[in-house]
Parts: sequence; structure tokens; C-alpha cells
Amino acid sequence: MKPWLIFGAGQGVGAHLLALANQHENAALHPRPVTLLIRNPQQAQALRSNNLTVVCGDACDPQSVLEACQLAGPEAAIISTLGSRSADYQGNRLIVDTAEKLGLKRMLLVTSIGCGDSWSTLSPRAKAAFGQAVREKSLAESWLQTSNLIYTLIRPGGLLDKPATNNAIRLQTEAHGMVTREDVARHLSQMIEDPTTYYQIYALIEPKLAN
Repeated sequence: MKPWLIFGAGQGVGAHLLALANQHENAALHPRPVTLLIRNPQQAQALRSNNLTVVCGDACDPQSVLEACQLAGPEAAIISTLGSRSADYQGNRLIVDTAEKLGLKRMLLVTSIGCGDSWSTLSPRAKAAFGQAVREKSLAESWLQTSNLIYTLIRPGGLLDKPATNNAIRLQTEAHGMVTREDVARHLSQMIEDPTTYYQIYALIEPKLAN
């Protein structure tokens, strides 16, 4: 069972993914090793009380990222759901660089629809509203793709805090729509050890979902 190293587990998609970490057969006897980097000290302490390996620090701090990667070990799969102005590129770049140095091999990166070659599909209004974040995330995608890590890029549509529908779909064509954060986490958990998703880019939406 592959260990997980999650960046961004304090909230949103990352928190939902953490909740899924040990929803597997024989979880009681063989819990999945999970390492987290958490910025908030109180939250970090609360998670440690659940027998999780937690580094309290920032994804843009080299020492914090180094410690998290060392604790997780070279067999760990990295999942980054970071979403902040500083971390979108700089944090994810640091994670990729540190993983390469320490010999970690697998990374899944959650960005957004509009990143990379899907930029042209965004409306002028969308580009004006969140184009800067999309461009930063696109830089992170490029940095990961040109590393030696086995990557998967996940570009969800508009994120909603609603219960999972289990109807979200992965597309490798132009896509627009919404998706719940919980559904994104479910798809992530399915892709981590699936070789068919290696070196692939997916848009993720729930076609019938309205905001």
C-alpha cells in the first residue's frame, strides 16, 4: 500500500482526500501511512492526535517541504491540492524539486480548467476574474511535466462544497462545468496507483451539476 504525502489537507479537496485515506479493506489492521504539511499549528496538533505524521509549516518553506518529504519516504505518492497565490507556482515548484532530490517518483497535481493548453477555452470574463491564478498553476504544471516524476494533472471545474454525486467524469477534451470537492478527492484516490493515469491530464466535471 503506497504511502500518501498530502499538501493542502487543511481544507477543501485535500481534507476530503485525507478522509478517504483509510477507507479501504483491512484499514483497521493495516492503516495507510499518511504524511501532511499543515500551516495552522492548532490544526496540525489536532491531526497528530489522530496518529498522522504532520509537519507544521508552509509549502513555500524549503525546510518544511524537505522534512515532509523525508518523513513520507521515497515510496510515497505526493498529492498537491494547494491553492494560494504564493503556493500555486512557488510552493508546487519547491515540492517537485525536493521530491526529485530525495527520490520520490509519483505526484498528482490539482490545478483548474483553463490551465496549460486549455487557456484558450476560458472566457474573457474568466480570464479577468482568475486568470492570474490559472497562469501560476500553469507554470506549476509545466514544472512538473518537465521533471522526472510520474505525474498526473487534474483540472477540476468550478469547485462546490456539496456532497459527492459520484457522477463526476474525467475528460481529455475541452470541458466546462462544476464539480464537488469531495468528488475531486474521490477521483484522486482512484488515480494514485492507477498506471493508466500516469503522464495524463484530465479535466474533471459533473455535467449535470449546477452551482
